[in-house]
Amino acid sequence: MIPSLLTRKIEKLPPEVRLEGRILFLVDDAELVRCQLDGQDVELTDEVRGKLRDNISTDEITPAYICYYFDETLGEFPYLGLKAGTEFPIKQGLVKKGGFVASVSGKRRGKGSSREQSPYAEMMAGIRVVIAENIERIYRENCQNLGVLTSTNFELIDRIRRGETIPLSEFTEGADEITRGIIEHGGLFNYNVARLQGTVRTPPISCHGAGETSGDLDRQDVRMLRGSGEYNDPGPDTGVDGAAAQFVATSTSNVRSDTLGAPGTKHAGGPRPMTIAEKIFARHWVTDLSSNAVGVPWVQPGDSGFVQTDIRFSHEYVTPMSAIFFEQYVGADEKVLEPESILFFRDHLTFLKDAMTQERIQMGLLNVANQLEVKQREFAEKQGVRLYGELGHGKHGSEAICHSKILEAYAEPGQIIIGSDSHTPHAGAVGCVAFGVGTTAIFNSWITKDVRVEVPRSFRVLVHGEKPANVSAKDFMLEILRQPYIKDGHAIGQIIEYAGPAVEALSVDERATMTNMAAEVGAFTGIVAPDAKTVEYLVEQRGMSREDAERLCDGLFSDEGADYVMTIEIDASTLKPMIALPGDPGNGLYVRDLPETVKIDIAYAGSCTAGKKEDMDMYAAVLREYAERGERKPEHVQFYIQCGSQEVYAYCQEQGYDRIFEGVGATFIEPSCGACINAGPGVSRKPTDVTISAINRNFPGRSGPGQLYLASPYTVAASAMAGEIVAWEPELAAV
Repeated sequence: MIPSLLTRKIEKLPPEVRLEGRILFLVDDAELVRCQLDGQDVELTDEVRGKLRDNISTDEITPAYICYYFDETLGEFPYLGLKAGTEFPIKQGLVKKGGFVASVSGKRRGKGSSREQSPYAEMMAGIRVVIAENIERIYRENCQNLGVLTSTNFELIDRIRRGETIPLSEFTEGADEITRGIIEHGGLFNYNVARLQGTVRTPPISCHGAGETSGDLDRQDVRMLRGSGEYNDPGPDTGVDGAAAQFVATSTSNVRSDTLGAPGTKHAGGPRPMTIAEKIFARHWVTDLSSNAVGVPWVQPGDSGFVQTDIRFSHEYVTPMSAIFFEQYVGADEKVLEPESILFFRDHLTFLKDAMTQERIQMGLLNVANQLEVKQREFAEKQGVRLYGELGHGKHGSEAICHSKILEAYAEPGQIIIGSDSHTPHAGAVGCVAFGVGTTAIFNSWITKDVRVEVPRSFRVLVHGEKPANVSAKDFMLEILRQPYIKDGHAIGQIIEYAGPAVEALSVDERATMTNMAAEVGAFTGIVAPDAKTVEYLVEQRGMSREDAERLCDGLFSDEGADYVMTIEIDASTLKPMIALPGDPGNGLYVRDLPETVKIDIAYAGSCTAGKKEDMDMYAAVLREYAERGERKPEHVQFYIQCGSQEVYAYCQEQGYDRIFEGVGATFIEPSCGACINAGPGVSRKPTDVTISAINRNFPGRSGPGQLYLASPYTVAASAMAGEIVAWEPELAAV
C-alpha cells in the first residue's frame, strides 16, 4: 500500500450537475455534421435520429495514428476517423472549437479497441456526457473511470440544451453500487483512494436466489469455492452446506479454506450451479483489500466487486499514458505493486516507419510515436517490470505480440488476466478469464492489483459436427459474428463460452482464435473449458509436469444447470470457407456466395489472431504445393506473412516454412501487430486497394483506407496465389 494515498483528500461530485454546451449528433450525413461544426444546432427529429451512426468504433473516434499522443493534446482529434457516408467530415480542432458538451450516436457506441485515448480525447475536447442507444463495455467503463458521464436516455438531450440542473442519479440509475460510487467520485482513481482509506467499502455480496432459506450467510465471510480444487461434499443431510468442505488454494490466489456456514445459517439449495467463468470470478473475489482476503463460494450475474488479478499487462499505446497518470496522481517516485506480475510489450509500432506516409512523417508524427517507446522503456526500468521490446540489431519487429506471449508463456487455467487491449481474451483458450481494460484501470491495478467487475451474464456457443478440411476456427467466428443475437448487440458485455465436439477437437491455438475474437462479438471475454488438450499444451509448450497441469484444470468446468441467457448451436459440417465484407467483421458470407470476382492487391497473413504456430501450419499447407511446382504469387499482389512471436518465427524456420513462403514470393516478416493496427507492411495506401486479411477486424480505416476483407489463413493464402478471393480446395491443390 502507498502511504501517501492514505492522507489524500478525496471529494465526491455534487449531487447535481449542469452540463453547459452544445450537442453534437454523430450522423451518417457528412453535410449535417459539417453544419453542426459550423455552429448550427440541430434538433433530434425522427429524421436525425434515423441518421445517427451505429457501430462507431474507437478506431473512428481516435484512429491509431492519433493514439501516438498520450496527453491533453488528444483533445484536438476526436472523431477524425468518423465516416459519414463516404466522407470523413471532422477535422483537427473542430470539435474542441465547437463548444460541444454532449456527443450523441446510435447503437454499439465504442466497439472495437479498448483504447482509452478515445474517451480521453472526447473529454479533452469538452465532451462531458456521451449518449447512445447502447454502449460497449470497455468504452463505457473507460468513460466512467475518467469521469465522462454516459447515458442511454435520449430525453436528457433537451434538458442539457435548456441548461437544466440534472441530478447525478440520472447517470447512476440502474448501476451497481461500485459503478455508482466511481461515477460519484468523478472516476476510478478517487474511488480507489477512498477504498484504501476505508471511507468507502465495496458492498458485500450475499447469498441469493432459488433454494435460499432463513438466514443470510454473507459470502464476504467465506473463503472457499465450490467446484475448484478439492471439494468434499458433506451430503444432503448435514444441514449446513459445506460444513466440512475444504478448498486447496492455488499459488495465484490468497484463498483461505475457512469452514463454511455458521450456527443458525442454512442453505437448503447450496451454492448455485456456476459457469466456469463464474467459478474463476468467485475464486478471485476481493473480500477485504486491507488484508488481501480473496474468495467467495459463489457469484452470479449482476454481482459487483473487485477481483484480484494474476497478470496485468500493457503495450506501448497504453503504458505511457498509464505511467503519466500514475506519476501525476500517485507520485513520480512511488512504486507499482508486485511488479513481477506486470508485463509491458513493445509490439504495435515496431514497423511503423515502413508504413507511415511521408506526409505524416513530415508532420512529426513518427517522432511523436517514438516517444511511446521511450516512455514505456524508461518506466519499465524504473519500476523493475519485464519489457518484451523490439529486436534491434538492424532487425525490425518485436520479441512478441502481447497476446501471443501471454498464451505461450504465462496464462494458466483458472487465472484472472487483464490487458490494455480488447483482444486480451486470447488467453481464454486455456480456461482463464482474460479481458481488456483501459488506461485508468491498468494504472489503478498497479496500486491495488485488482480490477472492478460486474459479473456478466454468459451465453454459450455449441459447435457440433466435423468441420471440412478447408474450414478453420476463423470461419467458425465469421459464422458466429453474423448471428442476429450478436449483430444486433445483444451480446455486448456478456461472456461467450465456446463448447461442443467441434470446439473440443480444436487445438489450443485454434481455440485462441475464437476467444481472441470475443472482442469482435462485443463480449466481456471468451473462454473454453480446459481439457486433455489443454493439459498436453501446458506440458509440451511450458514444460509443466502433467500432475501440475491436471491440478490447474481440476474443477474448471461449467456445472450442470449453469445459467446461460442464450445458446447458439452451429453445425460445423455444413460450414464453408467464409469472408467478412469490408466495414465490419459481422458482414460474413460464404466465399462461394460472392456475387462477383474480387481481385486483390494485398494479402496479409498475421496478427495475434492469425500469427500462431497452427496458423503457420495452415499457410504452409496451402502454399507447399505451389512451391513444389515452382509457382509464385501474381506480380501485382503484395503478400505478407507475419508471426506473432519470435517463438513462432523460430518454429517456421525449424519446419522449413520460411523457405516455402519465400519460394512462392511471400514476404516473411518479424513479429509485430503491424498491418492490423495500420502500422506495418500490408496496410493499404489508397481507397481502391483491396486486401484479403487474416486479422480480426475490418472497421473503416483499421488497416489503411482501402477495402478490407477478413478470412481464414487457408483462404488468405489461396487468394494470394490466385490474385482474387477464392477458397482453398485441398483436393484440387494436390492435382
